[in-house]
Amino acid sequence: MKEGELTLTTKAVIENFFEETTENKACDAYADVLYQEALRITMELNSRYHTPGEIREIMSRLTGCGIDASFRLFPPFYTDFGKNIHIGKDVFINSGCHFQDQGGITIGDGTLIGHNVVLATINHDLRPAQNRRNHYAPIQIGDHVWIGSNSTILPGVTIGEWSVVAAGAVVVKDVPPFTVVGGVPAKIIETIDKEG
Repeated sequence: MKEGELTLTTKAVIENFFEETTENKACDAYADVLYQEALRITMELNSRYHTPGEIREIMSRLTGCGIDASFRLFPPFYTDFGKNIHIGKDVFINSGCHFQDQGGITIGDGTLIGHNVVLATINHDLRPAQNRRNHYAPIQIGDHVWIGSNSTILPGVTIGEWSVVAAGAVVVKDVPPFTVVGGVPAKIIETIDKEG
């Protein structure tokens, strides 16, 4: 490597997403390469039958991380980046889910994610002078969370352990542990008995 050359890594691209003040054309170009890789891998995943072991191998390539043998996923599955998804043990993701993970998605152990769930970590600036600039914020999903079908989790949300997101909910703020939320926007419906 020559002096002054930039070594581009996935980590550098992810860090660049959060830079609010500077434009980095090299990182943006490498991000485009990673986007295309994610599209190729998800097309591979979604275009024919795969055994559970093959699905784990494909998801490992997509995320750039090892996937535990207890992981289960029913395709199709969609993501436009893939490299900022972190999946715990004994996680189940049902079919039709869309993960927009540039801001980071962490899924805790024992989590169940229903059909057609959207996890969105990008928002756009409302001010015309900012020309819809992207803003990134991570989604953190605790252990043993159950996210119902057709729910949407927005950027920056943390969902506490053993919580339930009711089907069709739009979650715009943090969900405390041991709670059930539902509605648009999601509100607390009940508290779960920790000892129950």
